[in-house]
Amino acid sequence: MPPTAWHSTDDLDAFLARAGDFLHSRPDLHTVLLTVTEGLRTRGLHAYGDEAPFFGLLEEDGSVRGACFRTPPYRLYLTPLTPARADSLAAHLAALGRTLPGVSAEAGTAAEFAEAWRRHTGATAVPYQRQRLYRLDTLTVPRPAPEGRARIAEEGDRELLVRWFAEFSRDIGESDGVRAESWADARLAYGGVTLWEAPDGSPVSMAGLTPQIAGQIRVAPVYTPAPLRGRGYAGAATAEVSRLARQRGADEVLLFTDLANSTSNGLYQRIGYRPVADFAVYDFQGQSSS
Repeated sequence: MPPTAWHSTDDLDAFLARAGDFLHSRPDLHTVLLTVTEGLRTRGLHAYGDEAPFFGLLEEDGSVRGACFRTPPYRLYLTPLTPARADSLAAHLAALGRTLPGVSAEAGTAAEFAEAWRRHTGATAVPYQRQRLYRLDTLTVPRPAPEGRARIAEEGDRELLVRWFAEFSRDIGESDGVRAESWADARLAYGGVTLWEAPDGSPVSMAGLTPQIAGQIRVAPVYTPAPLRGRGYAGAATAEVSRLARQRGADEVLLFTDLANSTSNGLYQRIGYRPVADFAVYDFQGQSSS
Protein backbone atom coordinates (compact mmCIF):
# COMPACT_ATOMS: atom_id res chain seq x y z
CA MET A 1 0.00 0.00 0.00
CA PRO A 2 1.36 3.48 -0.80
CA PRO A 3 2.07 5.72 2.19
CA THR A 4 -0.75 8.09 1.13
CA ALA A 5 -4.00 6.82 -0.38
CA TRP A 6 -7.72 7.52 -0.58
CA HIS A 7 -9.97 4.50 -0.16
CA SER A 8 -13.65 4.36 -1.11
CA THR A 9 -16.23 1.97 0.31
CA ASP A 10 -19.96 1.50 0.56
CA ASP A 11 -19.53 -0.45 3.80
CA LEU A 12 -20.52 1.86 6.67
CA ASP A 13 -19.23 -0.44 9.40
CA ALA A 14 -15.85 -0.80 7.72
CA PHE A 15 -15.63 2.97 7.26
CA LEU A 16 -16.43 3.69 10.90
CA ALA A 17 -14.03 1.00 12.12
CA ARG A 18 -11.16 2.72 10.31
CA ALA A 19 -12.21 6.38 10.54
CA GLY A 20 -13.94 6.43 13.95
CA ASP A 21 -11.00 7.65 16.03
CA PHE A 22 -10.24 10.36 13.49
CA LEU A 23 -13.85 11.58 13.44
CA HIS A 24 -13.97 11.63 17.25
CA SER A 25 -10.74 13.65 17.39
CA ARG A 26 -12.59 16.87 16.37
CA PRO A 27 -16.26 16.45 17.19
CA ASP A 28 -16.96 20.07 16.29
CA LEU A 29 -15.46 20.13 12.79
CA HIS A 30 -16.64 16.58 12.13
CA THR A 31 -20.15 17.02 13.51
CA VAL A 32 -21.94 16.38 10.21
CA LEU A 33 -20.04 13.17 9.49
CA LEU A 34 -20.66 11.96 13.02
CA THR A 35 -24.39 12.65 12.99
CA VAL A 36 -25.08 11.50 9.43
CA THR A 37 -23.22 8.21 9.85
CA GLU A 38 -25.09 7.67 13.12
CA GLY A 39 -28.33 8.24 11.25
CA LEU A 40 -27.32 5.72 8.60
CA ARG A 41 -26.33 3.23 11.28
CA THR A 42 -29.61 3.48 13.19
CA ARG A 43 -32.09 4.20 10.38
CA GLY A 44 -30.54 2.24 7.52
CA LEU A 45 -28.40 3.09 4.52
CA HIS A 46 -31.36 4.59 2.64
CA ALA A 47 -32.30 7.05 5.38
CA TYR A 48 -31.37 10.01 3.17
CA GLY A 49 -32.25 8.72 -0.28
CA ASP A 50 -32.94 5.72 -2.48
CA GLU A 51 -29.36 5.41 -3.74
CA ALA A 52 -26.76 3.85 -1.45
CA PRO A 53 -24.21 6.20 0.14
CA PHE A 54 -20.47 5.92 -0.27
CA PHE A 55 -17.62 6.86 2.03
CA GLY A 56 -13.96 7.69 1.64
CA LEU A 57 -10.96 8.02 3.89
CA LEU A 58 -7.40 9.19 3.46
CA GLU A 59 -4.61 7.20 5.08
CA GLU A 60 -1.07 8.46 5.43
CA ASP A 61 1.51 6.14 6.93
CA GLY A 62 -1.20 4.10 8.61
CA SER A 63 -3.16 7.02 10.10
CA VAL A 64 -6.43 8.50 8.87
CA ARG A 65 -6.03 12.16 7.89
CA GLY A 66 -9.27 12.90 6.06
CA ALA A 67 -12.71 11.55 5.31
CA CYS A 68 -15.69 12.17 3.08
CA PHE A 69 -19.14 10.79 2.38
CA ARG A 70 -22.05 11.26 0.03
CA THR A 71 -25.69 10.29 0.58
CA PRO A 72 -27.25 10.74 -2.90
CA PRO A 73 -28.93 12.90 -4.04
CA TYR A 74 -27.03 15.25 -1.73
CA ARG A 75 -23.62 16.82 -2.16
CA LEU A 76 -20.24 15.37 -1.23
CA TYR A 77 -19.23 16.26 2.32
CA LEU A 78 -15.58 16.55 3.39
CA THR A 79 -13.55 16.96 6.54
CA PRO A 80 -11.04 19.84 6.41
CA LEU A 81 -8.25 19.01 3.95
CA THR A 82 -5.03 20.61 2.74
CA PRO A 83 -5.01 21.70 -0.93
CA ALA A 84 -2.91 18.67 -1.90
CA ARG A 85 -5.26 16.27 -0.13
CA ALA A 86 -8.31 17.93 -1.71
CA ASP A 87 -6.72 17.54 -5.14
CA SER A 88 -5.88 13.90 -4.51
CA LEU A 89 -9.49 13.21 -3.50
CA ALA A 90 -10.80 14.89 -6.64
CA ALA A 91 -8.43 12.79 -8.75
CA HIS A 92 -9.48 9.62 -6.91
CA LEU A 93 -13.22 10.20 -7.35
CA ALA A 94 -12.84 11.29 -10.98
CA ALA A 95 -10.85 8.13 -11.72
CA LEU A 96 -13.71 6.08 -10.23
CA GLY A 97 -16.16 7.81 -12.59
CA ARG A 98 -18.10 9.48 -9.80
CA THR A 99 -20.43 12.34 -10.68
CA LEU A 100 -21.05 14.94 -7.97
CA PRO A 101 -23.79 17.56 -7.72
CA GLY A 102 -21.66 19.69 -5.42
CA VAL A 103 -19.54 19.84 -2.29
CA SER A 104 -19.96 21.06 1.29
CA ALA A 105 -17.01 21.54 3.64
CA GLU A 106 -14.98 23.99 5.67
CA ALA A 107 -14.69 27.08 3.48
CA GLY A 108 -11.05 26.69 2.41
CA THR A 109 -11.44 22.97 1.77
CA ALA A 110 -14.64 23.48 -0.24
CA ALA A 111 -12.96 26.07 -2.45
CA GLU A 112 -9.87 23.91 -3.00
CA PHE A 113 -11.92 20.83 -3.84
CA ALA A 114 -14.19 22.78 -6.18
CA GLU A 115 -11.17 24.03 -8.13
CA ALA A 116 -9.60 20.56 -8.16
CA TRP A 117 -12.86 19.05 -9.42
CA ARG A 118 -12.88 21.61 -12.25
CA ARG A 119 -9.36 20.59 -13.24
CA HIS A 120 -10.14 16.87 -13.19
CA THR A 121 -13.65 16.89 -14.69
CA GLY A 122 -14.27 20.22 -16.38
CA ALA A 123 -17.16 20.99 -14.03
CA THR A 124 -17.94 24.58 -13.11
CA ALA A 125 -18.37 25.34 -9.41
CA VAL A 126 -21.21 27.72 -8.53
CA PRO A 127 -21.26 29.13 -4.97
CA TYR A 128 -24.50 28.12 -3.27
CA GLN A 129 -24.21 29.08 0.38
CA ARG A 130 -21.80 30.35 3.03
CA GLN A 131 -22.28 28.93 6.51
CA ARG A 132 -20.83 29.44 9.97
CA LEU A 133 -20.43 26.77 12.62
CA TYR A 134 -21.04 28.02 16.16
CA ARG A 135 -20.37 26.51 19.58
CA LEU A 136 -22.38 27.38 22.68
CA ASP A 137 -20.45 29.29 25.35
CA THR A 138 -22.53 30.75 28.18
CA LEU A 139 -26.23 30.27 27.52
CA THR A 140 -28.26 33.46 27.72
CA VAL A 141 -32.04 33.10 27.42
CA PRO A 142 -33.47 35.90 25.23
CA ARG A 143 -35.48 38.51 27.11
CA PRO A 144 -38.27 39.32 27.04
CA ALA A 145 -39.37 35.77 26.38
CA PRO A 146 -42.49 35.28 24.26
CA GLU A 147 -45.61 34.04 25.95
CA GLY A 148 -46.00 30.30 26.05
CA ARG A 149 -43.85 27.37 27.03
CA ALA A 150 -41.54 24.68 25.66
CA ARG A 151 -42.31 20.99 25.54
CA ILE A 152 -40.69 17.96 23.91
CA ALA A 153 -42.61 16.75 20.86
CA GLU A 154 -44.52 13.50 21.26
CA GLU A 155 -46.03 10.90 18.94
CA GLY A 156 -49.20 12.94 18.58
CA ASP A 157 -47.11 15.71 17.01
CA ARG A 158 -45.81 13.47 14.21
CA GLU A 159 -47.97 14.94 11.44
CA LEU A 160 -46.94 18.46 12.45
CA LEU A 161 -43.24 17.53 12.49
CA VAL A 162 -43.47 15.93 9.06
CA ARG A 163 -45.16 19.00 7.62
CA TRP A 164 -42.80 21.48 9.25
CA PHE A 165 -39.69 19.54 8.26
CA ALA A 166 -40.92 19.42 4.65
CA GLU A 167 -41.51 23.18 4.76
CA PHE A 168 -38.08 23.75 6.29
CA SER A 169 -36.49 21.59 3.57
CA ARG A 170 -38.19 23.61 0.85
CA ASP A 171 -37.03 26.85 2.48
CA ILE A 172 -33.39 25.73 2.25
CA GLY A 173 -33.74 24.41 -1.30
CA GLU A 174 -34.28 20.73 -0.53
CA SER A 175 -37.49 18.72 -0.66
CA ASP A 176 -38.06 15.08 0.25
CA GLY A 177 -41.41 14.12 1.75
CA VAL A 178 -40.35 10.54 2.51
CA ARG A 179 -37.27 11.77 4.34
CA ALA A 180 -39.49 14.11 6.38
CA GLU A 181 -41.41 11.10 7.72
CA SER A 182 -38.22 9.18 8.44
CA TRP A 183 -36.74 12.24 10.12
CA ALA A 184 -39.80 12.75 12.32
CA ASP A 185 -39.88 9.11 13.40
CA ALA A 186 -36.19 9.13 14.27
CA ARG A 187 -36.42 12.34 16.29
CA LEU A 188 -39.52 11.26 18.19
CA ALA A 189 -37.71 8.08 19.23
CA TYR A 190 -35.23 10.01 21.40
CA GLY A 191 -37.03 13.27 22.18
CA GLY A 192 -35.10 15.14 19.52
CA VAL A 193 -37.54 18.00 18.84
CA THR A 194 -38.74 20.71 21.20
CA LEU A 195 -41.84 22.75 20.37
CA TRP A 196 -42.63 26.23 21.58
CA GLU A 197 -46.33 26.52 22.32
CA ALA A 198 -48.45 29.65 22.47
CA PRO A 199 -50.54 30.13 25.62
CA ASP A 200 -53.48 28.41 23.91
CA GLY A 201 -51.36 25.28 23.39
CA SER A 202 -50.82 25.67 19.64
CA PRO A 203 -47.24 24.94 18.47
CA VAL A 204 -45.59 28.00 16.90
CA SER A 205 -41.94 26.97 16.46
CA MET A 206 -39.64 23.97 16.69
CA ALA A 207 -35.97 23.33 17.36
CA GLY A 208 -34.31 19.96 16.99
CA LEU A 209 -31.28 18.19 18.44
CA THR A 210 -29.12 15.53 16.86
CA PRO A 211 -28.23 12.49 18.98
CA GLN A 212 -25.19 12.88 21.22
CA ILE A 213 -22.09 11.43 19.57
CA ALA A 214 -18.49 11.97 20.66
CA GLY A 215 -19.69 14.44 23.30
CA GLN A 216 -21.36 16.79 20.81
CA ILE A 217 -24.98 17.59 20.02
CA ARG A 218 -25.98 19.86 17.16
CA VAL A 219 -29.06 22.07 17.15
CA ALA A 220 -30.90 21.38 13.89
CA PRO A 221 -33.26 22.34 12.47
CA VAL A 222 -34.83 25.53 13.84
CA TYR A 223 -38.08 26.39 12.10
CA THR A 224 -40.97 28.80 12.54
CA PRO A 225 -43.75 29.02 9.94
CA ALA A 226 -43.48 32.25 7.95
CA PRO A 227 -46.64 33.93 9.35
CA LEU A 228 -45.34 33.45 12.92
CA ARG A 229 -41.80 34.77 12.50
CA GLY A 230 -40.42 37.86 14.20
CA ARG A 231 -42.10 37.19 17.56
CA GLY A 232 -39.21 35.57 19.44
CA TYR A 233 -40.44 31.99 19.15
CA ALA A 234 -37.33 30.64 17.40
CA GLY A 235 -35.01 32.22 19.95
CA ALA A 236 -37.01 30.78 22.84
CA ALA A 237 -37.07 27.30 21.27
CA THR A 238 -33.35 27.44 20.47
CA ALA A 239 -32.43 28.51 23.99
CA GLU A 240 -34.54 25.68 25.41
CA VAL A 241 -32.97 22.94 23.26
CA SER A 242 -29.52 24.37 23.98
CA ARG A 243 -30.26 24.03 27.70
CA LEU A 244 -31.60 20.53 27.10
CA ALA A 245 -28.46 19.50 25.18
CA ARG A 246 -26.33 20.59 28.13
CA GLN A 247 -28.67 18.75 30.50
CA ARG A 248 -28.22 15.59 28.43
CA GLY A 249 -24.48 15.80 28.99
CA ALA A 250 -23.13 17.32 25.79
CA ASP A 251 -19.61 18.72 26.09
CA GLU A 252 -20.17 20.77 22.94
CA VAL A 253 -23.45 22.20 21.67
CA LEU A 254 -23.15 23.26 18.04
CA LEU A 255 -25.21 24.78 15.26
CA PHE A 256 -24.80 25.98 11.68
CA THR A 257 -26.20 29.20 10.25
CA ASP A 258 -26.55 30.65 6.77
CA LEU A 259 -24.25 33.69 6.78
CA ALA A 260 -26.68 35.48 4.46
CA ASN A 261 -29.23 35.53 7.29
CA SER A 262 -28.02 38.29 9.58
CA THR A 263 -31.08 37.94 11.83
CA SER A 264 -30.39 34.33 12.80
CA ASN A 265 -26.64 34.94 13.18
CA GLY A 266 -27.32 37.83 15.52
CA LEU A 267 -29.88 35.83 17.48
CA TYR A 268 -27.61 32.85 18.08
CA GLN A 269 -24.75 35.06 19.22
CA ARG A 270 -27.05 36.79 21.71
CA ILE A 271 -28.03 33.37 23.06
CA GLY A 272 -24.34 32.60 23.62
CA TYR A 273 -23.04 30.88 20.49
CA ARG A 274 -19.53 31.75 19.33
CA PRO A 275 -17.96 31.15 15.88
CA VAL A 276 -15.87 28.02 15.30
CA ALA A 277 -15.27 27.98 11.53
CA ASP A 278 -16.80 29.05 8.24
CA PHE A 279 -18.10 26.52 5.73
CA ALA A 280 -19.09 26.79 2.09
CA VAL A 281 -21.37 24.92 -0.29
CA TYR A 282 -20.86 24.71 -4.07
CA ASP A 283 -22.94 23.23 -6.85
CA PHE A 284 -21.20 21.63 -9.85
CA GLN A 285 -22.38 22.14 -13.42
CA GLY A 286 -21.16 20.71 -16.69
CA GLN A 287 -19.10 17.76 -15.46
CA SER A 288 -17.74 15.73 -18.36
CA SER A 289 -18.86 12.10 -18.45
CA SER A 290 -16.31 9.42 -17.69
